[in-house]
Amino acid sequence: MKIFSLSDKTILITGASSGIGKEASIFISQAGGTVFITGRDEERLRETFDRLEGAGHGMKTADLTVEREMEALIGELPPLNGIVHCAGIVGPLPVKFILQEHIDRMFSINYIVPVNLTGKLLRKKKIVEGASILFMSTIATKNPYFGGALYSGSKAALEAYAKTLALEQVGKGIRANCLMAGLVDTPMIESPSEEAMQEEALERYLKRYPLGVGKPEDVAGAILYFLSDASTWVSGTTLILGGE
Repeated sequence: MKIFSLSDKTILITGASSGIGKEASIFISQAGGTVFITGRDEERLRETFDRLEGAGHGMKTADLTVEREMEALIGELPPLNGIVHCAGIVGPLPVKFILQEHIDRMFSINYIVPVNLTGKLLRKKKIVEGASILFMSTIATKNPYFGGALYSGSKAALEAYAKTLALEQVGKGIRANCLMAGLVDTPMIESPSEEAMQEEALERYLKRYPLGVGKPEDVAGAILYFLSDASTWVSGTTLILGGE
């Protein structure tokens, strides 16, 4: 149906080198959208780019926690009909071990980057009227898990920001919404790095999902809805994707 088509829309996707960001980029291109993707890993970002359908897409490697790299990205962006903020980290850590450096890192990537980027794009008039801005939150803001204080806190802050953004931009028809995703099978829960979910915490968390762990394409489908004209009357909301 045309109402779900993205053929006349240009969308920016952050964190497009893997997981939800990668799958969303591919889905958007298949729906006819023009995508501009960004991420920190050039090789993996190129892999995403090579899987996009259609023509006219763009990509730029950037660490958005670095101001000059964010500015360089913005300078190359065309007018945007949508933004999908997918870049983020998990990093489980029990509360008694939380240090300032952990707070700074988590909030820098999960909260400060999307807030800073959105503000800059609005000031530079890169976001057109009627655009859709989408933020990735987590079901953990409502269902806490052991070690998730920083991650859940950063996403709860983002949800509050998105609701205010929706209110302030309503005059331009710009929508802002969040996806409150449950556990999704991405590299963040498979990687042996510090960003991976610890095995014990993962086992406890899996018991909450009678429909099983989500896949990136499950989230990408919801992203398409919020970017399309089918959601023009939806703003300031949070959609739960929990597999429950």
